[in-house]
Amino acid sequence: FHKILGGAELNVAIGAQRLGHSVDYVSQVGEEPLGDYVIKTIKSHRVGTRYITRDSQNWTAFQLKDRVTQGNPTTHNYRRESAAAHLTPAAVDQIDLADVKAAHMSGIFPAISDTAEAAFRTLLQRLEDADILTTFDPNLRPTLWSSHEKMVTTLNELAGHADIVLPGVEEGEILMGSADPETIADFYLQGARTKVVIVKVGPAGAFVKRDNGDSYRVKGFKVAKVADTVGAGDGFAMGVLTALLEHKSLKSAVMRGNAVGALQVQTYGDNDGY
Repeated sequence: FHKILGGAELNVAIGAQRLGHSVDYVSQVGEEPLGDYVIKTIKSHRVGTRYITRDSQNWTAFQLKDRVTQGNPTTHNYRRESAAAHLTPAAVDQIDLADVKAAHMSGIFPAISDTAEAAFRTLLQRLEDADILTTFDPNLRPTLWSSHEKMVTTLNELAGHADIVLPGVEEGEILMGSADPETIADFYLQGARTKVVIVKVGPAGAFVKRDNGDSYRVKGFKVAKVADTVGAGDGFAMGVLTALLEHKSLKSAVMRGNAVGALQVQTYGDNDGY
């Protein structure tokens, strides 16, 4: 048994900090040793913890993941009734958005409880009202949702409140019924706020389409061996978001996303390759 700190949104936060951006992470942990470990380790990555609240009544969530020699590991989540599942909209209302330039949101958090979904929606609405650049990665975790229908309906609706949506082709097939990148992009460009959809197509790279109709592909990078695919999509999101914050072109941002994803699949941790 080897304990490491990970998590989709946290991976993005850690990677963004490594590339020179100041980051705050929003969550809730228990008042127990595992919660202490989470906060201590996040601080060691120099990611802000002022919006990580403590819950004395519930424990810190965790996940078990197989160690594999190649490819996708089997995972099992222990999230139900955890501290994070009890993060309330009131806690999210305390977040100061005055200096926030961008936010990365994932479809995992609203899956863990109705309370978490309400908190997620509160933050998403505040970001929209403040016109803050928001990226959304569906990050499908079917076992966390109460039903397949709930997952599909909720994630597709939430995606429409983000400026940039980042689905993978497999996710597109599950969420809207097609594995064609342009069809997926067209579906999510119907969102009221969505301006760009970037569809991840694995080793081939990514397909990009804007709300003005412009579209193109950005090639991926070849790697000698895939050790573990966990964290590659988060690395992609982090690469795109940080490049845009640095005023790079969208095409350059997607190229950075592809590069970080390629680095990550060659390592075993959640974010070791960023």
